[in-house]
Amino acid sequence: MASEMFGATDGDSLAANCVNPVYGALTCSTSSCHGGAAEKSRQYVIWSQRDVHSRSYATLGTARSARMAEALGIKDPLTERRCTTCHAPIATVETGLVMPGAKASEGVSCVSCHGPLEGWLRNHTRPDYTHADRVAAGMRDLRDLNARANACVACHQNIDPTLVEIGRHPALIFELDGQTQEQPKHWREPEGRSGAQAWFVGQAVAWRELSWGLRQGHLDPKRDLPRWRALGWLLQRTDFDRKMDGFGWASQEVTPAELTAAEGNARRLARQGADGWAPQYTVRVLANLAETAADFRSVGPALIQASRAERLVLALDRLLAALPADPRRTEASSQLDRLFRLAQSIPDFSPSDFARELEIFAQKLKPLLN
Repeated sequence: MASEMFGATDGDSLAANCVNPVYGALTCSTSSCHGGAAEKSRQYVIWSQRDVHSRSYATLGTARSARMAEALGIKDPLTERRCTTCHAPIATVETGLVMPGAKASEGVSCVSCHGPLEGWLRNHTRPDYTHADRVAAGMRDLRDLNARANACVACHQNIDPTLVEIGRHPALIFELDGQTQEQPKHWREPEGRSGAQAWFVGQAVAWRELSWGLRQGHLDPKRDLPRWRALGWLLQRTDFDRKMDGFGWASQEVTPAELTAAEGNARRLARQGADGWAPQYTVRVLANLAETAADFRSVGPALIQASRAERLVLALDRLLAALPADPRRTEASSQLDRLFRLAQSIPDFSPSDFARELEIFAQKLKPLLN
């Protein structure tokens, strides 16, 4: 059971955006299109048989969802908008716009990610059609990491606080690179793309969404403000953009103006990261983040420190994975496992222990960065 699609301020929900007819996945599934057996035409087969997105609606019919619905006073999670917005987006579209054959049971299907098909369905297979032509006709440009992150972030991060506090829905953390890597790919990434670039863009978009949700009052400040501060700290420590120095990380209160400024910073960083990424950026960002032990020795609220550690270990994992293969990476990976264990429990988090092990990680990392 997932939340309403709160923000998506650079890429709104299917229901909110849709003025065209919505086609189902079967439209794309013929053997002559994306349902064939050839390597370049198996997109439907991979999605329908291996991708968890195709089973997101079925999740709403499980015993666990029934227990959550009971706690929330929801009669049927299979028809409740708070659930179907993310688990079955087609269910949120006006009935008159849903074409025959399109079903909520598809879960998160083709139209959910690629956008309404009406403008480009008939022409996108033409050999003279370029990717730019398809995008101009209305296809969502998922090669652009900023657009891709915008398509995913709302359902994979922002969540109605009542679903977590009362329904015990898992809290969500959006991390574009790691979550993309876990998917069975029915697409090809552009040549030379780094996972570190996807990680950076995803973190910037995640910070934008947190800023928007907090400013609009859709999120729980008690839970989400420490996450917001931790993510802002992480982006500042990348040293990718010095304009963020001193951006109010220690303040007890955050004003709407600061949240608005954070949205602007995050949007700019996401666009900057998506437009270009060089191998030296990965090395520089990884080195900077590994040298943050002093931040965990400084006095600060325990929840913020624990939230920082949670974000940091995920960042170090994706950046380390983006380095060229090297047998010496094993030692650093082993030390990173220790950091993960220390960051797992927020109530038991020890900043001093984490700082000590982070310094050891930084030492083991140095041979890989030279």
